[in-house]
Parts: sequence; structure tokens; C-alpha cells
Amino acid sequence: MLLIKKHFSIFPQNTVKLLIALASLPTWVFRTGYKRIYDIAGSFLLIIALSPLLLITAIAISWESRGGVFFRQQRVGKNGQLFGMIKFRSMSTDQALHEKVAAMESDRDGVCKKFVNDPRVTKVGNLIRKLSIDELPQLINVLRGEMSLIGPRPALTTEVEQYTDYDRRRLQALPGISGLWQVSGRADLSFAEQIDLDLRYIRERNLLTDITITLKTIPAVLLGAGAY
Repeated sequence: MLLIKKHFSIFPQNTVKLLIALASLPTWVFRTGYKRIYDIAGSFLLIIALSPLLLITAIAISWESRGGVFFRQQRVGKNGQLFGMIKFRSMSTDQALHEKVAAMESDRDGVCKKFVNDPRVTKVGNLIRKLSIDELPQLINVLRGEMSLIGPRPALTTEVEQYTDYDRRRLQALPGISGLWQVSGRADLSFAEQIDLDLRYIRERNLLTDITITLKTIPAVLLGAGAY
């Protein structure tokens, strides 16, 4: 407080009082404040910058197969709140094909496992998944406050049902489009490793961490590391 009074003495007294009040706020206020500003500004700028890519992707999806361009998948967000995560549609809308694959998956064990070479995935869908373009509509979720640019992976409801008390701690933060585990191996990591990295992020998150993960996400996406 003395440093503020010393170095800002040239400013009006009310301004100095405001600075002292801000400096007295708990750390979580700054953490919450910077993150929301970072999310809103970042997602808005990304939507504008990537608008040509978003348009081309939407046209390609519509051209290849019938059905909507987007689809919503129910995920579990901060504090267990459910929300509809928006993605570009990457699968065929053929109901018979979906039922066939569902029967094949019924005996599969474990959580957070993707179906490799899923026959439901279209050619365009395979490409946008590999480059993580299918995730870009989640920028809308970020603007709506349901997600963050950086955070734990959005959990499926079936996963949360199997969570231990330790695992549930990942629900203490808004889920993110990207995160520490995504830039550390993505789908190549075990479920336990994903949980550990998400909890590490929650413990250590700050502005520098978010910027670093954002920058690391770009080469990870371009190289398709761990994605399928």
C-alpha cells in the first residue's frame, strides 16, 4: 500500500484510494477478471479472423452430406452445470450406421476413449477433426460464459458418473477449448494423466499460463499431434 501511495502521489486522491482498494482484493478476483476479459477478447477476435475458414467449413459439410452444419453435445461444465457444447458436424446422419457402431461400442470399457477409424465420420469430418477445426464453434460457448479458451477438457456426463472425488476436482473451473493436457499429447494420454494435467492447470493457472497454452495449441493443431 505504501508503494502505491509513494509512486501514485501525483494522481488525484480518489484515484489513489481506488488503486489501494484494488490492491486489497483477493487474488481470485484478479484471476476471474483477467480470464473473462481474455476469453471475450480472444474468442471475438478469433471468430473475426477465422470467419473465412468457418464459412468454407460450413459449406463443405453441407455439400458432402445432408444434415445440419453444427451439432450440440451435452457436457458437464463448472460446478457440474450441464451445457450444450457446439461443434461442427463431422459425422454422417445415417441412423442405421449410427446404430451399427453403437452396437460395436457397447462392449468397450473405460472412459474418454475415441473410436479409431469410426465409419460414421465423413471425409470432411475426418479432416476437420485432425486439424481440430470442428472445435472452433465452441468460441460461441466461450462468449456465452459456458466455456473458457483455456481450461480442463469438457467432461461427458457418462464420465462424471464414474468420477472419484479426486476426479471431480476438475469441475472447479470452466472447461476449455484447449488446455494443458491437449498440448501435452492430447488423445495419446491416459485418462488418469488427463485428469492430473487438468488439476495441475487449475492449481497453477494465471495469465502467462493461458497465453503459453494458447501459443502451444497452434503447432499442436497444425501437426495433429495425438489426434484421430
